[in-house]
Amino acid sequence: MQSFRISRAAQLLGVSDDTVRRWIDQGLLPTTDAVPAEIPGDALAARAVELAEEAQESNHALSSARNRFVGIVTRVQIDGVMAQVDLQSGPHRVVSLMSAEAARELQLEVGSLASASVKATNVVVEVPKD
Repeated sequence: MQSFRISRAAQLLGVSDDTVRRWIDQGLLPTTDAVPAEIPGDALAARAVELAEEAQESNHALSSARNRFVGIVTRVQIDGVMAQVDLQSGPHRVVSLMSAEAARELQLEVGSLASASVKATNVVVEVPKD
């Protein structure tokens, strides 16, 4: 089973190294006996699912989209009838193209809290080379 160092686990979960260490201390994440300590991949996956469920529970709307990214708006570019909105959700940058009218109605500006819902029929999954 693959395991991950604390810094890599934090990066994958979109939190700080200190947060991962606190979760370890609180018993929310187990570690291996390796030095330095590593987190088993299955435990990290389970924690990621828990975090996603917690975020979903805080949502006040029901949706068929399963890929929801909560983050901070980092850029709003309105040009004519269209707008490009960039959202930073942990390590993920999500870019949305929408009508300028929608961007104005949502009052999107840099620093706004927002979420992006993605529903796609084609999703590419990759794994790193050894």
